[in-house]
Amino acid sequence: MVTSETIMAKSSKDTTIGNRQLKPSTLMMGYGYDPALSEGSLKPPIFLTSTFAFPSAAEGKRFFEGITGKRPGGSDGLVYSRFNGPNQQILEERLALWDVAEEALVFSSGMSAIATLLLAFCNQNDVIVHSGPLYAATEGFIAKTLSRFGIGYVDFPAGAEPAEIEAALAKGKDLATAQGGKVAMVYLESPANPTNALVDIESVSTARDALLGAACPIAIDNTFLGPLWQHPLAHGADIVVYSLTKYAGGHSDLVAGGLTGAKRWMDPIRMLRNTMGTILDPNTAWMLLRSLETVELRMTRSGQNAAKVCAYLKGHPKVEGLGYLGDIDDPRQQDIYNRHCTGAGSTFSVFIKGGETESFRFLDALKIAKLAVSLGGTETLASHPAAMTHLSVPPERKAMLGITDNLVRISVGIEDADDLIADFEQALAAV
Repeated sequence: MVTSETIMAKSSKDTTIGNRQLKPSTLMMGYGYDPALSEGSLKPPIFLTSTFAFPSAAEGKRFFEGITGKRPGGSDGLVYSRFNGPNQQILEERLALWDVAEEALVFSSGMSAIATLLLAFCNQNDVIVHSGPLYAATEGFIAKTLSRFGIGYVDFPAGAEPAEIEAALAKGKDLATAQGGKVAMVYLESPANPTNALVDIESVSTARDALLGAACPIAIDNTFLGPLWQHPLAHGADIVVYSLTKYAGGHSDLVAGGLTGAKRWMDPIRMLRNTMGTILDPNTAWMLLRSLETVELRMTRSGQNAAKVCAYLKGHPKVEGLGYLGDIDDPRQQDIYNRHCTGAGSTFSVFIKGGETESFRFLDALKIAKLAVSLGGTETLASHPAAMTHLSVPPERKAMLGITDNLVRISVGIEDADDLIADFEQALAAV
């Protein structure tokens, strides 16, 4: 059986064969787990326990010294399921591989990951500088909840030029100084939800270094393209944020969140997660271990499908335009895409000619695609952000960010591409 002192020491963590570096898609099948520790079970069992037995009182003390931060280095063993557990630890080790990150942390939802992240670094009178649009719940948490505790914010558009980014960071620094605080974090979302606008991570990193210093972390929500098509840590970000509900989970049957980054950034977040109890449960962690084994296959297929569907939609007379990374008109956005992304993804916006009425007719006529929020699942999903996920965003801000009444967000799944085209064709005929 897995014991607290052996799971870290004896689990399989070989990442090479000879001089060959193994790919994450290969390592998802066994990294961090030794079947010999669990009666030979090929897959990790689900460890449904609230607490763990210590080998000795001295070992129990040592584990608590690590988990509470009294002793550097973190926990050497399993303590209590609000802090850690075998399923969560294996999942975190595998998730970190995709971003070539030192560590990863998993949470009960994407928003619990984001809330714990922001609370770990922000104090009263601090300022967050963020790109826009953000996922509506993220934007609301910053503007409506953190602001109640004296934390301010400054935002800039996702597609901002370097000069605009520098100006936003300078404005944030001035505001923080006036309040007696600091710029606690630069928070990005790229591609932005739901417009697919890209943020120039490298320009943000350069401006951060010059104006704020490396002590101010850059965090980025990589849900739309991660973990396969974009690796922000390689371009200057410090912390990568995931709604693991989406592509990593990929079957629309779980809710989870994740963070990856260097240990120096993960440590304070872990300490707060231990206190707040926002860790992921073992059953969902087990389900994500299953899903990560096929994430590359699923994302590759859905990306291929999206390219075919968008090629059809682009020329349709009832389609006004597309927000698809495989067909970018703006040279600046194309340059960012070329530097940061390895694929166009499978989530995009389609602008129906007309407004809410026409968009609703299109959505109501779909037969294969499901009318539901979320994205990254095996099935194709369609939704109306202005009336659904971003309903709480003030009308004037929605207009500024391009979240219009004729914008429909599509997340293409792994169905047959020609079947999906037939579905969109008959649905557009209803408009």
